Amino acid sequence: MDRVSPVAAAGDARLTTALLTGGIVAGPIYIVVGAIEILTRPGFDVTRHDLSIMANGNWGWVHILLLIATGLLTIGAAVGLSQAIQTGRGRTWAPRLLGLYGVGLVAAGVFTADPALGFPPGTPADYRGVSWHGVMHLVSGAIGFLGLIAACIVMSRRFAGLGRRGWAAYSLATGVIYLAAFVGIVVGSNGPRPVAAAVILAFAVAVVLGWAWISAVTALARANL
Repeated sequence: MDRVSPVAAAGDARLTTALLTGGIVAGPIYIVVGAIEILTRPGFDVTRHDLSIMANGNWGWVHILLLIATGLLTIGAAVGLSQAIQTGRGRTWAPRLLGLYGVGLVAAGVFTADPALGFPPGTPADYRGVSWHGVMHLVSGAIGFLGLIAACIVMSRRFAGLGRRGWAAYSLATGVIYLAAFVGIVVGSNGPRPVAAAVILAFAVAVVLGWAWISAVTALARANL
């Protein structure tokens, strides 16, 4: 096997660090920009509307760009993670599953959600569109969410094998909470208003927890380079 020069090794380390840094900042970017959108987009109701429908309207390009940008950062983080954990349990599937979440985000940005329930303004209050790109948005999101849930579980097993019980519990809890919120949004988002509001808010909380986990895990991987 050819030996790797110190210069090349240093370059690889810098690239891995940069990719993992992208994973650290992706979540905060998504959360901060999303919060600004919630506060500034007329007609948006966080208890009634999924965040993804903000891809519609005059400022819809902001949310589309947000999904694609954070998705690409997450894909890069997955590549960095694959370089950072080259041995042990989960070394193959954890990065791949995290990357799948990133791909789901990018695809969800490309295939925009349909207008719904009075948003953007001018949309009928009871309208729930079902276009081909709306269906693809839902499929993309579901695939990405399941990838993140599975990544949490795989990393939980990895941490358990390394004797890092706190990280194992944190990863498992994140995956379980995200799964429960995902099932809730699928089953209850079209139910009575109080139920729909509860599941939409619960899913929003799960999304924040998921991004926090990605930031934490990629920060840990970067610290251990």
